[in-house]
Amino acid sequence: MDPFSTTILTLLVLSISRGVSGAKFTFTNKCDYTVWPGILGTPSLDSTGFELTKGSTRSFQAPTGWSGRFWGRTGCNFDGSGQGSCSTADCGSGQIECNGAGATPPATLAEFTLGSGSQDFYDVSLVDGYNLPMVVEVSGGSGKCASTGCIEDLNRKCPSELKVEGGGACRSACEAFRTPEYCCKGDFNSPAACAPSVYSQIFKSACPKSYSYAYDDTTSTFTCTNADYTVIFCPSPSSSKASSKSTGTADGSGSVEEAILANGSWMANLATGDSTRRHPLDGVQFFAAIVAAVSLTLSFMQL
Repeated sequence: MDPFSTTILTLLVLSISRGVSGAKFTFTNKCDYTVWPGILGTPSLDSTGFELTKGSTRSFQAPTGWSGRFWGRTGCNFDGSGQGSCSTADCGSGQIECNGAGATPPATLAEFTLGSGSQDFYDVSLVDGYNLPMVVEVSGGSGKCASTGCIEDLNRKCPSELKVEGGGACRSACEAFRTPEYCCKGDFNSPAACAPSVYSQIFKSACPKSYSYAYDDTTSTFTCTNADYTVIFCPSPSSSKASSKSTGTADGSGSVEEAILANGSWMANLATGDSTRRHPLDGVQFFAAIVAAVSLTLSFMQL
């Protein structure tokens, strides 16, 4: 095989490898206290919940097509057998592992859908309230690939009617008042009918790149292709631009808004736990498509 053919084949094999492996998620705790991250997603990763002490890091590999969310539990007490509970964002499993259970609001959420040979979508959401600062940083990849998140301590700015007892978390207006207007439900279940509330605007002002309510899509959803991601709890303001104000669509090209419209505002549903987004290719289909492309390329070069 000539050098040109070898180079093309190598690049295609690398593309296959990256597409099948998905992305690496790294969790870093910069808080002055221990955080217990929770994980809810499909398919399951190597853990659904674990302890992350101050200054420590842990990584997981997620496959192509993985979709789910991460959050940080605080004020946890677990015994030697892993039984216990947390003061904020508890998943209700009674264990360190969440075992398929989601966070009890209020909880700051990082949400991802890894593309099958296409863009990854990601956001940091305050739709279910806030319990600690969190940002998502991106390494590698192509596209805008912007950092996002909330570095502000919203617990200090939380209105009294949203503040949980003890001040360790700040509820969303939906969680506090449970009305269709605040929850974007019933007659308010559309972007046109569900406008930002005075409470969501408090969140948005402090954290402009984070989801502040269910239909806060165009300034809060981000995309990247073939990247790895780091979820940082309690990032220092100097180490991240995640809460900086941005203009235009989240990826700077208009493609995010088009993708959202084409997929029925799937990220808004993900932010409220109702995501029904379907991926165009699963891992096996993507692998088969690349193999077919390799065969076609080699056949063409032999002509």
